Amino acid sequence: MKDKIISLSSYPRAIAHIDGDAFFASCEQSREPSLKGRPIVTGKERGIIACASYEAKAFGVSRGIMLAEAKKLCPDLVVLPSDYETYSIYSERMLSIIKRFTPDIEEFSIDEAFCDLTGLRRIYRSSYPEIAKRIKHQIQKELDITVSVGLSLSKTLAKICSRHEKPNGITCVPGHRLHEFLQDIPLDRVCGFGPNTVALLNKCGIKTVLDYVKRPPSFAEKLLGKIGIELWHELKGGYVYKLSQEPKQKQLSISKTKTFMPSSGERDFVKAKLLRNLESAFIKLRRHRLSAKALTVYLRTSDFRGFGMEAALDRHSSSTLEFIGICTKMFDMVFKEGYKYRATGVVLSKIGPEGVDSRTLFDDPLKIERMTNISQAIDKINHAYGKHTVHLAASGSAGAGKRPHPRNNLTWRKKDLLKGESFRKRLKIPLLKLG
Repeated sequence: MKDKIISLSSYPRAIAHIDGDAFFASCEQSREPSLKGRPIVTGKERGIIACASYEAKAFGVSRGIMLAEAKKLCPDLVVLPSDYETYSIYSERMLSIIKRFTPDIEEFSIDEAFCDLTGLRRIYRSSYPEIAKRIKHQIQKELDITVSVGLSLSKTLAKICSRHEKPNGITCVPGHRLHEFLQDIPLDRVCGFGPNTVALLNKCGIKTVLDYVKRPPSFAEKLLGKIGIELWHELKGGYVYKLSQEPKQKQLSISKTKTFMPSSGERDFVKAKLLRNLESAFIKLRRHRLSAKALTVYLRTSDFRGFGMEAALDRHSSSTLEFIGICTKMFDMVFKEGYKYRATGVVLSKIGPEGVDSRTLFDDPLKIERMTNISQAIDKINHAYGKHTVHLAASGSAGAGKRPHPRNNLTWRKKDLLKGESFRKRLKIPLLKLG
């Protein structure tokens, strides 16, 4: 019906969303062609599936389920440890390919990106859908992975389109076809509509996205507020959410968490794990020339209960030694006998630049200077001989008595090192496999 048409313009703004298909699994299949066509999953080191290939999904295997359960669904499942270093390199290369076509690009996640193609038809002598197809083809040609592409008038619409024909699909919806496309799209496909919002809209007689945009804007604003009216405009083709090309915000916090197996109720062992997290967090803090003022510690039990506490110093510091006392006190208050713990973690917050220390009248400047120098000396030794070569005595048992478990499964790239490489510093060569 003519009165249902949302927009007569084809592409007043051409926004594309590029989304990797089962990205982690696809990277593994690209790196090792013998895995193509086979059901594979990543996440061996966690015991929980991080990503499943579409061949595995056909058996009902999905992200977040336990590996033991996945093996029951698919006995021939190939289980791999997650190689995030390689996935990051593939992500960078995918973004570099997109940037050849347009400078207006927003990295949305490791396997997703938005890009603005508006005004590029004259340069490429092609329609917007043809340009989107060329981007998709080039990614597949160079990286040997597939992506799904959505093209429409806004970021919200483009994201809906990219999910419409997964995997390896492309969906392009111009303005004059929005009313046809949205009439079959359920509300939960909209990024920004959670289960509670969908339930509320259903109670108002709204079942599809078209039902939603047919209501007046006052209805959306009254029912859902600011987010409601913004999405209403986006779904009608309005360009509300601009592409963000701003650099990532400065570090607001630094966290280090470690899950260990089997779970343990031994006080000294759990404390050692926590202090090892503290050391790792401060190593990263100093590497980025930062200092912290607040510390949060938390423990997680084998039944996934969490216990935590936060405290702060009266000034910033980058020295591990200055936080040991407060960390130990909080641990003693949080640790409960009779529980078995599976994870410990620390979070450094109230981050500031290194050297921002605002010493009080009662601080000992010589002691502060000594502790700073000790930390710097430890960093130099560990840099030369390996992380945690020099460590706190109380954290020494954190690596002792390790039993075989999934978290000891390392990717091949962390075991087969090239000359001059270390466990933590490697060349960015994800496609090289040593014989």
